[in-house]
Amino acid sequence: MKLISILTPRQTLKLINFWPPYFFSGISVIHINEDITEIVVRKKTNFFNQNYFGTHFGGTLYAMCNPFFVFILLQFLREEHVVWDIRGEIDFIKAIRKPVTATFSVKKEEIEKIKKQALETFKVEPVFSTEIVDKDGDVIARVKKTIYVRRKDAKERFSKE
Repeated sequence: MKLISILTPRQTLKLINFWPPYFFSGISVIHINEDITEIVVRKKTNFFNQNYFGTHFGGTLYAMCNPFFVFILLQFLREEHVVWDIRGEIDFIKAIRKPVTATFSVKKEEIEKIKKQALETFKVEPVFSTEIVDKDGDVIARVKKTIYVRRKDAKERFSKE
């Protein structure tokens, strides 16, 4: 059994700071709100995560944004739904050396809308966005993530007999 399947999303978020790809990349979860609808992640530059010019390596900027919309949705959908990260885009705006943060937020109303859509269609593919910013609020990069959501019983519910 995979460790991720026995941990809750909150437990996973607490342990992710020690996961080697995040630990060595200087990526850490610095805030999780009480109902897990908002997660804030910080990335500091270090020897392992800077590019040739000494600024944030683009791959680690994207990595800091990879799983968090999925974790938020899993908190509310994991019992009855399949949730996968299927597409991502990043637009690099500015190169810097300073620490950066990204905030991932999904409103409960949006989660309820996804649940309702998943009852009516085979799959739902919501798109979420965030910005990576420096301490002054200057945008460093913009990220869009597309998440695949479907009910676990969707194949039976929508099969053609």
